[in-house]
Amino acid sequence: MTWSEMLAYCLAKPGAWQDEPWEGDVVAKVGPKVFAFLGQESRSSVGVKCGPNREVADEWLHRFPDDASVMAYIGRSGWNTLRLGAGIPDDELREAVDASYSAVVAKLPKRDRPTT
Repeated sequence: MTWSEMLAYCLAKPGAWQDEPWEGDVVAKVGPKVFAFLGQESRSSVGVKCGPNREVADEWLHRFPDDASVMAYIGRSGWNTLRLGAGIPDDELREAVDASYSAVVAKLPKRDRPTT
């Protein structure tokens, strides 16, 4: 999966929109919250919420030690960076985005949740 394909997948989610809160760093949001950090295209990775806590998210690190890492600053909350186009199968990358999106939507106030 390429960076562009991942961005398109993220933006196809209900209520998803692209933002660039830091110059050159693309994120996908639902309502006011980020559910996927894509950064710059040259990085070819996506940062997603991989579990409710660090212990659950660590499963990704054990399964894909060369392609998954703890995200800086927010990793303690279950966020990982997953490398695109490497050892993680595309379907698992999509599932990780789906889970991150669902986790973020579930915590949004009802007024900010997309209608599906």
